[in-house]
Amino acid sequence: MIIGNGINRYNSDSGLNSWDAMLLDLWIKHTDDDPKDIPLGISLTEFYDALDLSSTSKTKNLQKEFCDFLVGWNAKAHHQTMMAWAKRHSAPVLTTNFDETLSDCAALELHHADAVRFTDFYPWASYFAAGEVRNPAQEFAIWHINGIKRYSRSIRLGLSHYMGSVERARTLIHKGGEGRLFADANHGKWNGRDTWLHIIFNNDLLFIGLGLDTSEIFLRWLLIERAKYFKTFPERAKKAWYVHAGRDLSQGQTIFLKSVGCEIIKEESYDALYGDSWSVL
Repeated sequence: MIIGNGINRYNSDSGLNSWDAMLLDLWIKHTDDDPKDIPLGISLTEFYDALDLSSTSKTKNLQKEFCDFLVGWNAKAHHQTMMAWAKRHSAPVLTTNFDETLSDCAALELHHADAVRFTDFYPWASYFAAGEVRNPAQEFAIWHINGIKRYSRSIRLGLSHYMGSVERARTLIHKGGEGRLFADANHGKWNGRDTWLHIIFNNDLLFIGLGLDTSEIFLRWLLIERAKYFKTFPERAKKAWYVHAGRDLSQGQTIFLKSVGCEIIKEESYDALYGDSWSVL
């Protein structure tokens, strides 16, 4: 499961858990401008970088301030039901969210697969689980793609942040001789074996509550790399489903998702997407 902020916005007060609204609050706090919404012509990630560049504050810590917005976010029944489903099916969970709501509702502790080389800037080998995970692709744990609230330096919000993540992932995927992902040797022993990247390339993927629009540069790039990997090694190919509700996807988003091997499924309502059906599956 790859879960976005839709799970937090479902059945919540309007705007309470909206990243757009939180970035706008920071913009108003740190600049002399007062926009009403994110304007056309700039992505959410670029808006963050524009905020960083335009800020008149000399003591700002935007990543930490963004994390402060997440204080008090609590799990609801649908969080617990979906995590119970993942646990029953030994399904790894990846999230683009920074808050720890999912791990809190499952009473999980933070572990580090490689404590010696742990960095709070890129905690990609860190996960929430009941105990040690030996194979990320086959065990239930919660991994954070874009950073964790408790490590504010890990929070990826801007385009420059995403480019740093691409560079780091590219090194793991394409460099290191026999340790690179695209090597003909046993792909289970590659450089990213103990990170959440291993799940991306070795599991069927189910996207829920995630826009996967043009702002999601890092994750979209990873899906392109995943499709190239399966094209090179078709015997290793896995499936993917993008499940959504509400308005129809744009033509461009549909073209992209299909090109990287995602089957698109539209639910009749958000209640169907996040509701009680998870308890009987």
